[in-house]
Amino acid sequence: MMLSIHKLSKTYTNGIKALDNISLEIPIGLFGLLGPNGAGKSTLMRTLASLQMPDEGKISLGKIDILKQKNELRKVLGYLPQQFDVYPKSSAQDLLNHLAILKGVTHKKERKELVDALLMRVNLIDQRKQSVKSFSGGMKQRFGIAQALIGNPKLIIVDEPTAGLDPGERNRFYNLLADIGQQAVVILSTHIVEDVRELCSNMAIINQGKLLYAGTPQNAIAQLEGKLFERKIQKNDISSYQNKYDIVSSRMIAGQPLIHIHSDVHPNEGFHPIKSNLEDVFFKIIKA
Repeated sequence: MMLSIHKLSKTYTNGIKALDNISLEIPIGLFGLLGPNGAGKSTLMRTLASLQMPDEGKISLGKIDILKQKNELRKVLGYLPQQFDVYPKSSAQDLLNHLAILKGVTHKKERKELVDALLMRVNLIDQRKQSVKSFSGGMKQRFGIAQALIGNPKLIIVDEPTAGLDPGERNRFYNLLADIGQQAVVILSTHIVEDVRELCSNMAIINQGKLLYAGTPQNAIAQLEGKLFERKIQKNDISSYQNKYDIVSSRMIAGQPLIHIHSDVHPNEGFHPIKSNLEDVFFKIIKA
């Protein structure tokens, strides 16, 4: 099953063009959608989830016209938004049971088996009677995935799922998403480059509503191979280096700026070559 997005555009009433002629073909598997805050990622996710309409364009999931057959889409959709609220006093078991009823699982025995299986899959079976409100950030995200998996969805959308998670919870979440991506189209919308590098076989980068790159992370990285150089500089020299070189990124190391630059030839002047990575690709593409 393929998710096809064709010439999708959306402009809000305040004049902000959140989506500008976006076209993508997304197969089964994990697909990373990268972009800085305000790039248009959440607008695209809400549109794919049939929560808002675009001004122009078409979207299909297999034979389902998402913009015209919203109810058909929602039968095969799993959605974990960036802000996932829960009933404050409900246990994980009760809340998942309630959500399964809303999703159309009416048979009590079937529903119990489904709830137990989902809680087992996300490693929350021992906490099934605990209030979801009391869960850690990582546990809430895993519960969010459990509710998104009700009904064996064919399209799963997760929006900024690992923001704020500690490294252990992030790794558990990675493993869970990788497993899910074997049977469904899973779109991972994030500004965290590491998430895409670790998980996704295909990706896109958007900024200011425009599609800037679509392809594999490996091909994106290969575009900068042999063209990245780094060196430490003095703080008061940053402006002069900005005027002279194409600075891709800059970060502080022991109080001293370390800059990465893009150049087709070795710049000398104390620079040395480095291997390209997805973070450098991301910064280079969004500033182009």
